Amino acid sequence: MRFVSVRDLRGKSAQVWRDLFQEKEMVITSNGRPVAILSAVNEKDLEACLAAWRRARATQVIAAIQYESTQKGTDKTTMGDIDAEIKKVRKARRARVK
Repeated sequence: MRFVSVRDLRGKSAQVWRDLFQEKEMVITSNGRPVAILSAVNEKDLEACLAAWRRARATQVIAAIQYESTQKGTDKTTMGDIDAEIKKVRKARRARVK
């Protein structure tokens, strides 16, 4: 996979666009850090590509939430604990409204 700086994307954009269809994907970097991914698509597979990217992003977010939960120890929380917390928050919210 090819890495392209933001500067090169600006200065050599025509070349980057031409190369993209050969490379299929490119990582855009800013100050040496990845900030975006360019992916070659066409009209026929645009919707499928977008759906796949969205599924991948959602999967990544869920994995991060699960990892954070494990680190905090909240992965052991029971439904009873969750229901009790919801009840407590709703009661406090109702008390503020009155």
